[in-house]
Amino acid sequence: MAELTESVEMRAALLRLRRSTGLEVVFGGLLQDGRAGGGAGGGRAGREGGDALDARDGRRLRIAELNGAVTPALRGLSISAGSGLGGKCLALSRPCAVVDYPSARHITHEYDGPVSAEGLRSVIAVPIVVRRQVRGVLYGALRDALPLGDRVFDAAVAAARDVEQALAVRDEAREHVRELLAEGPSAEIRQAHGELRELVPQVADPDLRARLLEVCARLETVTAGPARRPPGVTLTPRELDVLVAVASGATNATAADRLGLRPETVKGYLRSTMRKLGAHTRGEAVVAARRAGVLP
Repeated sequence: MAELTESVEMRAALLRLRRSTGLEVVFGGLLQDGRAGGGAGGGRAGREGGDALDARDGRRLRIAELNGAVTPALRGLSISAGSGLGGKCLALSRPCAVVDYPSARHITHEYDGPVSAEGLRSVIAVPIVVRRQVRGVLYGALRDALPLGDRVFDAAVAAARDVEQALAVRDEAREHVRELLAEGPSAEIRQAHGELRELVPQVADPDLRARLLEVCARLETVTAGPARRPPGVTLTPRELDVLVAVASGATNATAADRLGLRPETVKGYLRSTMRKLGAHTRGEAVVAARRAGVLP
């Protein structure tokens, strides 16, 4: 499931990058063993010196997603940290670029065969960094030796940020699930359930979003014990989101900020929720929801 989600996010980011820049080929991959390394560094693409790179630190990434390729030469290629342009990007934790890959002096040339087979000349590589750790590399390339300007650089960085955000959300969801599986019903589980519900609207991938909602539903059922939801009590996803925020102690304004809604809209959802639960106050609504198994 995780690998599928990562593929979806990478594929979508690469497609947006190619459409927005006119780059002929875009591709990328994540670290094979899931290990991250190297603090996030600065620097603009193309400003490379004779940096000393250690290509033997064990980190490797596999090129898994391509768009615009005309040969299979790059697909599945395993890149070592420090080797080639992507390996340099991985090792230095910063964007790197070359105008003419075959003649570039500041990279090693272990991958000249696949690169030449695809006919790539001008290439940019941008790291995917989550929590200051490199998780993968995103590439864009032309088949002519032309300088890649700031517009392409900015678009490539933005595409990498999209993947980073998706990975960060997925990682946070995984952590919450692990915590929930390790503990029994408690206030901590309720808090984690609320945080999971807050993550759901931020997830672009529909499969992962559905999976998170399934986990939330299971938690609601398990922590409800013998209680059962009364017939006719059905909350909409937004009503449940608002109720979760209220249960965590959030004000209407805070709930609105978390959910990207207007405070008036939050009030409306809360009123309809209280009506369905037969509650007269926010606190009564939370208690009634927990008794009904709507909230953990």
